[in-house]
Amino acid sequence: MIGVVAWPMLLALYDSLFSYRLTAPDDRAFVGLQNYVTILTDPLWWRAFATTGYITVITVAVELVLGFALAMVMHKAIRTVRPVLRTAILIPYAIITVVSAFAWFYAFNLTGGFVNQWLPFVGDDFNWFAQRGSSLAVIMLSEIWKTTPFISLLLLAGLAQVPEDLQEAARVDGATFRERLFRVTIPNMKAAIMVALLFRTLDAVRIFDNVFIMTAGTNGTETLAFLAYRQTIQRQEVGLGSAISVLLFLLVVLIAVLFVKVFKVDLSQQRGGK
Repeated sequence: MIGVVAWPMLLALYDSLFSYRLTAPDDRAFVGLQNYVTILTDPLWWRAFATTGYITVITVAVELVLGFALAMVMHKAIRTVRPVLRTAILIPYAIITVVSAFAWFYAFNLTGGFVNQWLPFVGDDFNWFAQRGSSLAVIMLSEIWKTTPFISLLLLAGLAQVPEDLQEAARVDGATFRERLFRVTIPNMKAAIMVALLFRTLDAVRIFDNVFIMTAGTNGTETLAFLAYRQTIQRQEVGLGSAISVLLFLLVVLIAVLFVKVFKVDLSQQRGGK
C-alpha cells in the first residue's frame, strides 16, 4: 500500500509545489502554492468541475433508483430463478470499463453505429459526438449501464438486513407497499444506501475512461480527471497536473466526509453493537 498508494500521493503533492515540465527537467523551480492559484483562477478548472458535477449528480441519482428497483427484483425472485437473475444483472459490471466504453462509442458512431437506425426520429446523419449535450448523454448512459449493477448489489445486501417481522407487522396493520417502502424498508437500509451512494459518487467524480474514448474531452466534456491527464501527459506540465490531482483527491475526501456527516449512520449499531 505504501508503494502503490501512499508514495505516488506524496510524490504528487511534492511535484505540485514546483514549476516542472518533462520537456525541460533542468528548469524545475519551487513555486509553492502558485500552481494551485493558477488552477483555481482558470476557467478550464471550473468548466471541468461543473461537467464532473453534472455527470456525477445525474448518473448517481439514476443509478440509485434503477439499482434499488433491480435489488427489489432480485430480493423477491424465487430461489430457482434468483442465481440466474443475479448473474445476468451483474454482467455489465463485470465488463472492463474500456471495453464497455468502446462498445457504446461504436453503437452511437455516425459511420458504423446502429443506434441511429433504431431511432428513426433522430436521423441517419445525426452525430452524437458533435455537440456537448448528446455527447454527455452517451457518456452518462454508458456509466449508468455499467455501474447500476454495482449499486443494486450493495442495496441487495441492505434489503437482506431488513427484519421480515417488521414487514409482516406493517402488512397486518394494513400498510400499503409505498408506506412499507418509505417507513420500513428504506429507513432500515440507511447504511447500505450511504455506502452505495458514497462509493458510486467517489467513483463518478473520477470518471475518465468513457470521456477519453468517446470524446477525448472535446465539446465541453472534459472532466477533472481528464484535465489532470491533459496537463500531465499531453502538455507534460507535471507541476500543474499534480496540483489538479491533489485538488481532486481533496474533493473526494470532502465528499466522503459530507456523506458520513449527512447520513449520520452508526455503523457499529448496524452490525448489532451497542
